[in-house]
Amino acid sequence: MQSILQQDIQYLAGVGPNRRKMLSDELGIHTFGDLLEYYPYKHVDRSRLYAIRELTGDMPFVQVKGHILSFETFKMSARKKRVVAHFTDGLGKVMDLTWFNYADSALKKYKVGTEYVVFGRPQVFNGRIQLVHPDMEEADKLELSAMGMQPYYNTSEKMKKSSLNSRAIEKLTKTLLDTLKEPIPETIPDFITQKLHLVSRDEALRHIHYPQNAKQLEQARLRLKFEELFFVQLNILRYASDQRRKYRGYVFSKVGDHFNTFYKENLPFPLTEAQKRVIREIRKDMGSGRQMNRLLQGDVGSGKTLVALMSMLIALDNGYQACIMAPTEILAEQHLQTIMDFLEGLPIRVALLTGIVKGKRRQEILDGLLDGTVQILVGTHAVIEDTVQFARLGMVVVDEQHRFGVAQRAKLWSKSTNPPHVLVMTATPIPRTLAMTLYGDLDVSIIDELPPGRKPVVTQHVYDRSLPSLYDSIRNQIRQGRQVYIVFPLIEESEKIDLKNLEDGFQVLTQVFPEFRLSKVHGKMKPADKEAEMQKFVSGETQILVATTVIEVGVNVPNASVMVILEAQRFGLSQLHQLRGRVGRGADQSYCILVTCLELSADTRKRIDIMCETNDGFRIAEADLKLRGPGDLEGTQQSGMAFDLKIADIARDGQVVQMARDEAQLIIDEDPLCCSDRYALLWRKLKELRKTNINWGVIS
Repeated sequence: MQSILQQDIQYLAGVGPNRRKMLSDELGIHTFGDLLEYYPYKHVDRSRLYAIRELTGDMPFVQVKGHILSFETFKMSARKKRVVAHFTDGLGKVMDLTWFNYADSALKKYKVGTEYVVFGRPQVFNGRIQLVHPDMEEADKLELSAMGMQPYYNTSEKMKKSSLNSRAIEKLTKTLLDTLKEPIPETIPDFITQKLHLVSRDEALRHIHYPQNAKQLEQARLRLKFEELFFVQLNILRYASDQRRKYRGYVFSKVGDHFNTFYKENLPFPLTEAQKRVIREIRKDMGSGRQMNRLLQGDVGSGKTLVALMSMLIALDNGYQACIMAPTEILAEQHLQTIMDFLEGLPIRVALLTGIVKGKRRQEILDGLLDGTVQILVGTHAVIEDTVQFARLGMVVVDEQHRFGVAQRAKLWSKSTNPPHVLVMTATPIPRTLAMTLYGDLDVSIIDELPPGRKPVVTQHVYDRSLPSLYDSIRNQIRQGRQVYIVFPLIEESEKIDLKNLEDGFQVLTQVFPEFRLSKVHGKMKPADKEAEMQKFVSGETQILVATTVIEVGVNVPNASVMVILEAQRFGLSQLHQLRGRVGRGADQSYCILVTCLELSADTRKRIDIMCETNDGFRIAEADLKLRGPGDLEGTQQSGMAFDLKIADIARDGQVVQMARDEAQLIIDEDPLCCSDRYALLWRKLKELRKTNINWGVIS
């Protein structure tokens, strides 16, 4: 059976070399097994015949048995016509079958008096029920009782032009299933499927394509979703277990002068209870003798950088160096400035290493890392280059982890005799089910409390026709001594157009606000020019910062109280939330104004409404996941979702994710060395999966 599933798809009856190339190029189907795992995106119940008198215009797909009474042809233009067939079920009612395309073909193909089963979505036109471009088959050639629920498959336009539409895929799948006389081999032992009340793999794969009823379909979906998520979780937990077993972490046994002096003399404000709790969790990890791998989640402004710094000071107190890696130069520079401000007056050498640090300055930093005089390194991807070596690297902080793959994170391990303790930070709140899949090898800490005195940002939605009154509100805020961000979208696909929009918009805004000074910042500016413009805003020299999403991270201006986001419909929820986090950092009431056009899609309106309803980053992230799916979320293409889930949906299958996680954890607890005969089937399957084109390295 295994060899049959691995057989080249061209040898399936009805395929051949040409169709094989099309299936391979368009859908990635190379073997019999690939076709089996190309699942339908929906099913339509073909088990019931309707009478015409039962049909209404708001029903889904239906099928009716009957015959054509007559045809009518209506000229629509010089080259186009509409063909209508008057169709009866013999029970006294008539409906219309209508073709706009392939009208001549319909006239030739279908005959008056022949009995057909027609299938389509009913509509009402001129007071009569009609089906537009219906599926039709001669009734005596159909086994209606055997059809059950008909599968529908996604296909490309190129495939449809070559007659490889959904119906053709359906027929190929049926041919394949008829070919497979023996049961399809299992991938999960019976004692697990029976315990969880899951159907066999054979039953699931047959019923996912051809279920007889909704219950069979649901059982097949559950089994296949579980299998998909289970092997992802098993791989993640196997990897985490291996790491814990193989690598001893440095034991940071003391909290010394660096930490205590900072805590007593430099701490800018009292820690929140959430910050204290997270520091305790980190402290426990670093003293446990095993390598820390911890994910720190917290909303913008919750104080993650302070927690990271205090953790790094514990490493310094134990005679080790620390490093913080950020995804962009702006964010790295912001971290450097923040850390230098926090550590003012303390005898700690901090250095910055990014791509623009060259020559003598770079060599001085590299020498300082090697001899241990550079105690804290702040940098971008530059820190994982082979030329960067440390004397004793004991602690690594990775900021905005969703911008880095695990392979990059792991490169830092080679910088040390033992792997350093790792703290992964993100200001992008990650829904629990997604975190279990993207960061399943990490322990999780959450800072779910903002520093005292912070007022929630008030978010409002206005239409672009109301800009004059919005400008008046901005003037009022600036006259009270506040500062304002005005953000233009800058999306890569249309960068030149967007840049022109920003430049034109800046000119307009200088005319709208002649009494105020404006700065302009975008990603195409030279770093020195960008920094100079930002500094003008930070110092209060300019009152309005006109920018692109370059300010999403790395800008901290407590006096800025208004964030205006133009064309907000072009932003995702998480990005809107990140931008909103730039204000509300001082004691004054802050505002985020989302400006959109009047015409909005239902999904866009939902996004805007959610932003106005809540400041809770986790609730926003859950909503974003449901609206956009994991593969579309900011950054996930670079990290854990580089593999494609064929049937499971992390946004909607949270319970199945948890079930898969729990079962995988039980197996790892019982068989940490992955060598028990009881689980041999699972380890064999996992080994097979790791040879596929799935990039398992990013999820383990």
